Amino acid sequence: MAIELYDREQCPYSQKVRDKLAELDLAYDETVVPDAHGDRTMVEDRTGQTGVPVLFDDNMDEEFIADSSEIIAYLDQQYA
Repeated sequence: MAIELYDREQCPYSQKVRDKLAELDLAYDETVVPDAHGDRTMVEDRTGQTGVPVLFDDNMDEEFIADSSEIIAYLDQQYA
């Protein structure tokens, strides 16, 4: 299992996802992106967009999920 999360430390949407990952006791690799959208080349190179949070999971059919509510719903469905 490889879960990756691209997020920002001060982002409330990212915090919601981190809280859910902690609640489910899931290990994940975290990449903290810069605050400025123009500096988020790592996430943009992988997703074509600069918004966070973004979740990648080897168990997903989709390449990634880039909406906190959708990420939380996916984590609940897959791991709860």
